Formats: sequence, structure tokens, C-alpha cells
Amino acid sequence: MTAFILVSGVFTGGYVWEQTAARLTAAGAEAHAVTLGGLGEHRAAAGPATDLETHIADVLAAIDAVGAEQDLVLVGHDYGIHPVVGAADRRAERVRRIVHVDAGMPMDGVPALAAVPDQALREELTRLAEQGGEAAAGLLPAPACAAEWQRWGSTAGVTDEALERLTRLAAPQPLGTLFQPLRLTGAVAAVPTSAVLCSGNGAGIELVQNLVNMGQPALQALVDPRVSFFEIATGHWPMLSSPVELAGALLAAAAGEGRRLTAPDSELPAYLRPFPLEVPEVPRERRGSVDLYVPEVAGDGPLPAVLFVHGGPVPADAVPTPRDWPMYTGYARLAAGQAVVGAVLDHRLHDITDYPRAARDVAAAVELLRADPRVDPDRIALWFFSGGGLLTAPWLGTPPAWLRCLAATYPVLAPLPNWGLGRSPFRPVDAVREAGGLPIVLTRVGLEMAEIATTVEEFLASAEECGADVEIVDVPDGHHGFETSDPGDESCAAIQRALRSVLGHLLG
Repeated sequence: MTAFILVSGVFTGGYVWEQTAARLTAAGAEAHAVTLGGLGEHRAAAGPATDLETHIADVLAAIDAVGAEQDLVLVGHDYGIHPVVGAADRRAERVRRIVHVDAGMPMDGVPALAAVPDQALREELTRLAEQGGEAAAGLLPAPACAAEWQRWGSTAGVTDEALERLTRLAAPQPLGTLFQPLRLTGAVAAVPTSAVLCSGNGAGIELVQNLVNMGQPALQALVDPRVSFFEIATGHWPMLSSPVELAGALLAAAAGEGRRLTAPDSELPAYLRPFPLEVPEVPRERRGSVDLYVPEVAGDGPLPAVLFVHGGPVPADAVPTPRDWPMYTGYARLAAGQAVVGAVLDHRLHDITDYPRAARDVAAAVELLRADPRVDPDRIALWFFSGGGLLTAPWLGTPPAWLRCLAATYPVLAPLPNWGLGRSPFRPVDAVREAGGLPIVLTRVGLEMAEIATTVEEFLASAEECGADVEIVDVPDGHHGFETSDPGDESCAAIQRALRSVLGHLLG
């Protein structure tokens, strides 16, 4: 018989697993929902000494209470994955599998604070941790209303009644549980793992595979055949919104089922494949972090220009960097072939916390471009891709007179829920309401990842409400990164149409 030990996240207790546990037991398994020290019915015991080690001890006690003859699966949701991994490291021989339910990847020496999704809150708590003393040994207040749970993840699919109960039973989180670093011996690395991803909270399997393909170092372990994945189209609390689906995923994980990720193509990853169109061999001029492709044309006067802004996050040690990827050099040379200066920059969007810094990089690149005597400073277009789509917000919100067109190709147009950017200014879905008559050319792929497609539809709804000038270039059979992943006639036609539209606004 399989025995599941279920550990919930911040502010909550074992009660959140009631429906999921009932379905597991109905399927013939055992289910033990753990309420961690200082939370749920144990809230009265919370004190300065309640820390991550306290919660690891709670999980160890649950493990030791299960018969040695049973297959043991540890399940951690949200913060709960930290004590689960800590306990599994000390009882690795007892644990058959660890299941991460919409949870991160705890690392040795890293506190759970690093996984707090709301960036503003994480910064505030970091300052508190640095102060030490009584403040750092205190309690983090639980959400006081349903809306405050959004700081910890999407509540999509959770009924109003369930949210009210979640709020009513929530207990303050002892700060020591977030501040104390996790200590691992390495034994847990031998334990097979599964992940249940909640696409409504911003991370589906395809998105994770794309990040692996980009070479994110911390994610390369996910291609291990002992790691499997499941996906549920719901928010961050599947035990409340989709208990049947979650129980099914847990049972399948215990049986070793689930999807496996594939290792990136070390020879030629998709983003390094050739651009699908023939482009002129315009020489490159490197100016700091910006590359210029200036056409040789007869006649007087400066030329209009297009700045191409790559997506991300891209690892800081990526080689080559995006401005040397065939896709971006292809776009820039294609523009140069039409008597327009093409420019590509490397900005510093290496993590989702880097949007302010990347926005400054884009602004600096724009100033460099406009200051070049060969460029007409009053005829500029900006073209954004993928995760760089959030960087459109400042330009949509206050479009300068010289900005003749803004283009976006398979863009992310609102922060994904688990990015912790809910209060961020980088929200194109809101900024488009101030775009006025700025022409917008949006290339939309029909096979987009669901998480990103949702942000595009939200953006288009906002644009329609305010009467923004949006032209849509559809690629029905295209994936995210269609230029190099789907290099057929449809993709070539979409690239050419989008470029014609952008150039029409620049040259008209």
C-alpha cells in the first residue's frame, strides 16, 4: 500500500487536503495530512523558536509513524516542499518519491524566503531578516481577506466559500520558517521526484521545457528520467480547486508515471537555428550592448530605425548572447534591406526580478540609436519578443512623439501569477489604455503556451475597450519562437507581413 504524507504551505494546515485525501483513501491508499508547528490547530504553539527545523521534525515524525513495509510518498505544496525535502534528506531510504505541488526547487543553504512569490513582500522580509532580533523572530500576518491570497498565488478555480474558509482558518506564519536556510546532506538527490504544475498560476510543462531548452543551469536536473511532470489547468491551490485531478496526479506519480522533459539539443537548440528568410549581408557595428545594421543607401538625410528587443529571462552566462542569435540578426538585416537601420541590444533580463534594469537598458539603447547621425530620431519603431513583452509597458503608457510604431511578437503582456509582479508597473494589459493612437503590430501564434496566450487575450480585450490601434498578424500553426521552430511558408509570410506593417508606419 502507498502512504502519502501531505504537507501544505504558508498559513495553512492539514485541513486543506481533506478532499484530496478522501479520494486517495477511496483509491486504496493511505493519506496523512500534516499540520506543521505553529499553524492550523497548532497555532497556539507558535513562538520565536518555531523555524524550518521545527517543521522538518514534524514531517520526520509523520514518516516514522508510517509502517516500514509501506511505499512512502511525500507531497509538499508551496512552502511545504521545504520541510518535505529537508525530511526526505534525512530519511532518503524510506521515501519512494517526492511530489512538488506547484512548488519550487529547494536548495541547500537557501531559505524558503527565496521562494516567496511576491517580490515586494520578499524584499520587505529580506530587510527584516537582516535586522535580526525580535522582529525576525516574529510572525507574518495571514491574509485578512480573499484578495490577499493572490500575493501567494492565483486563486483561480477556488470557490468563494473555500476562500472564505481558507481565510478564516489561516494562522500567522512564524518568520523563522522562512528565514532559516535549508540544510541538506545530498542524500535526497537519490529520491525520484514528480511535479504537479498548475498552469493557471503561470507554469505549465511546455513553459518549463522551454526554460530547460534555454540552458537555465538550475533546471538541467529536470531532464533526469526519474523526474516526471503533471499539469492541471487551475490556480495555485489545486487541493481546493481540483481535488479529483490532483489525487489522480498523485496516484500516477506514485506509480512512476508522468511526462518527462527532454534535454536541450546540444548541437543546435531551436533559438540558434537559421533564420527562415534570406537576408542581405549588412555589416554589423557594435556599440557597447547595441549592434547596428546600417544599410548603404543613396540619398541625403538620416534613416528611420527599428530596435529589436529580445525576450527572456536569458541566463547571464548564455553563449552566444541574444544579439548574436540568428533570429534577431535576421530581423535586423531584413529591416536594413528595406533602407531602415536595424538595431539589436543585449539587455539584462536574467531573472524575473530584472525588469526594471532591463527597461533602463532598453531606454539607453533608444537614446544611443536616436543620437546616431545616420538615424532619424523622429522615426523610431520598437519591436519586442516573448518575455520582453512586459517591457512595452513604459512605451505604451507614455508613447513619445518619435515612436512611430510598437511591435510585439508572441509576447507576454501581463506578469504570470507566480512571477510575483502583481503590483509591478510592467503591465502592458493596463498600459495599453494610455497608448492613444500609437500603432501596435502584434504577431500572435496559434500554438502558444496557454499561460502566455491568456495574457495576449487580456491585452486585446483592453485594447478593444479603449480603441487602441492594434493590427494582429496571426500564425495559426506557429509555436512560440516560430521563426526557427516552424520555419515554413506560413512563418515566412508572417515575418514579412509584420515587417511591412512596421515599415509602413515608419516610412509613411
